[in-house]
Order: sequence, then C-alpha cells, then structure tokens
Amino acid sequence: MMNIGDAAQASGVSAKMIRHYEEVGLLPAARRTSAGYRQYDENAVHTLRFIRHSRDLGFSIPEITELVGLWHNRRRPSRQVKALAEAHIRELEQKAAELLAMKSALEHLVQCCHGDDRPDCPILDELASGAATPTFQGKPAATRRRHILGD
Repeated sequence: MMNIGDAAQASGVSAKMIRHYEEVGLLPAARRTSAGYRQYDENAVHTLRFIRHSRDLGFSIPEITELVGLWHNRRRPSRQVKALAEAHIRELEQKAAELLAMKSALEHLVQCCHGDDRPDCPILDELASGAATPTFQGKPAATRRRHILGD
C-alpha cells in the first residue's frame, strides 16, 4: 500500500488528478487509513498508468471510462476496442485538419504584414474585422482551438 504522493510518483499522474479520477469514477475510491489518508495498491497504480497512457493519446474522460471498462472485461470482443480507437483516430484527423487550417490562415496574415516601422498591420486589421476569422464546425476558430488543445 502507498499514499497518494507515492502513487502519483509511481504512476506519473499528479495527486490532484488522482483525486479527480476517483471523483469522476475512473478509479475506485481509495481505502483510507484511520487518519483519513488515501491508500493505493499496485492495481490502482496500474490503472492510473493505463489512464495516463490513454490521456497521452488524447482520449477523453468518457472514452477512457469506456476503455477501462473494456480493459477489465476479459470477455469483451476486441472489435469494441478497435472501434473506439478508430473513432478517436477520425476525431484526431479532424482536429489536425482544423489546426492546419488555422495555421494556414495565420501564415497568410503574416505574409501580408510588412513587419516594418509603420503602424499599418494587416494582421491586426483582419483580427479586428473578423472577416478572415475561419470557423470550424460552426464555431469560431478560437473556440475550436480551446476544444482542440484543451485550453
């Protein structure tokens, strides 16, 4: 058994995130000492590593909840896992395309700017007008950027 700090170090997941994962049900509630301190075993640390690897691949909390359930269910067909991963790949491809479109729009604005001592700046003019602000899935690019990058 180990405390939350030791579990965090062993799993690569911060103590704050461990508490969050318990709160949202990704990780079973930890056993408590008589003083109220959380105690974790190797199974919990293994699950935390699984969650961390899933997060590293960009899976959302609901997707990770499904993955953890599939991981623990030894009778599940692998096609369910593959379908979830394929759906995530499509989502990543969409996000990558959106990021590239934002990059392209910004590159165009940068090329239009002389970058000299004059105050005229096409970048600021376009940002102020909103005319060149691309939208993605019906949302302004900045909103999509926060969704894409997790800001």
